[in-house]
Amino acid sequence: MTREGGPVYFPRSSVGQSSPQPFHVAIIMDGNGRWATARGRPRELGHRQGALAVRRAVEAAPSAGVNILTLYAFSSDNWKRPAREVRALMSLFRRYLRSEAAELAREGVRLRVIGRRDRLPPTVARAIDDAEAATSGGARLAVDYSSRQAVLEAARRCAQGGDVDRDRFTSAMADAIHASADGAPDVDLLIRTGGERRLSDFLLWECAYAELFFTPRMWPDFTAEDLREAVSEFRGRDRRFGAVAAAV
Repeated sequence: MTREGGPVYFPRSSVGQSSPQPFHVAIIMDGNGRWATARGRPRELGHRQGALAVRRAVEAAPSAGVNILTLYAFSSDNWKRPAREVRALMSLFRRYLRSEAAELAREGVRLRVIGRRDRLPPTVARAIDDAEAATSGGARLAVDYSSRQAVLEAARRCAQGGDVDRDRFTSAMADAIHASADGAPDVDLLIRTGGERRLSDFLLWECAYAELFFTPRMWPDFTAEDLREAVSEFRGRDRRFGAVAAAV
């Protein structure tokens, strides 16, 4: 998968049942191309290796206590990349959806695609439909996604009438990206690999109070231990959401 792309939500039905609130981790999977270039290999190889890292992250999520894992896969801005790379990514998406859908269903991972679909190749769109049907349409893989565009579309929908509050706007955001009504909660922990330190148009509304964790490790090298390390650091942070600690 490429950096700065749409989010992939992997709600796990078997994880965190005892927790009153789901734990939502989002990852910007950065560094695939640089990983390959550093080895004198084509960027497409980096994306293929990145897909293996996706599998590792999904498999590691339950033991790390993660209910919802959102992986940034392909953004609206990624269409600006060389045509050959875009074609390779679309082919990778299609193969991943077709090969992983059954396994995701067996593991209780529910899949749904959010973001635009009108610009995707028909074969990718069909693979999305098949994967959603196989996994009962709960989680979401967002392709051709832009958080700013989602905010603009939500604002347009809300402007059509009535007062607007956070709940209504959040609902409009879900509609704007073709998400289900039981959309994912706000992000608790945002991880970015590859050494960069920016959000890159990723879940801007949902990351309002997210804790940020940046690592220089390139995405193809990201392991289950890296995920556990980030979650462990998150557990040690003091999240006050603008309030003052009771002791103070």
